[in-house]
Amino acid sequence: MAKQLNLVKMVNKATGFTYMTRKNRKKLAGVKLELNKYDPVSRKVAKFKESKK
Repeated sequence: MAKQLNLVKMVNKATGFTYMTRKNRKKLAGVKLELNKYDPVSRKVAKFKESKK
């Protein structure tokens, strides 16, 4: 049986830049991720929110 990938798409709404990251779905079942990551478009650290793939 293949290992399931728990990938989620993280989007910065201001610039539209996206990251793909992994999420522990057992611990964070009903929680949407919100992370501070570097955005190369704006060249700043910005807030990225989980969105649909």
